[in-house]
Amino acid sequence: MINIIGFFMMGIDKRRAKKHAWRIPEKMLFLTSILGGSIGTWAGMYVFHHKTKHWYFVVGMPAILIGQILFLYRFLII
Repeated sequence: MINIIGFFMMGIDKRRAKKHAWRIPEKMLFLTSILGGSIGTWAGMYVFHHKTKHWYFVVGMPAILIGQILFLYRFLII
């Protein structure tokens, strides 16, 4: 569910950016990713072509996903 939320948050923020309306804070986008929505948020970046020029999103979102995979591997599989 959180991945779906992250995906749509990217789409909503992109639409608001085009309309010069109130935006979703970047901290909220990262928080959603950290709370388990990294796949959805990362997918939303590229589907909506949003935040793909910001290095901290291009590097940060995959880094969060890798960190979550390593965490799950370490604490749930071993």
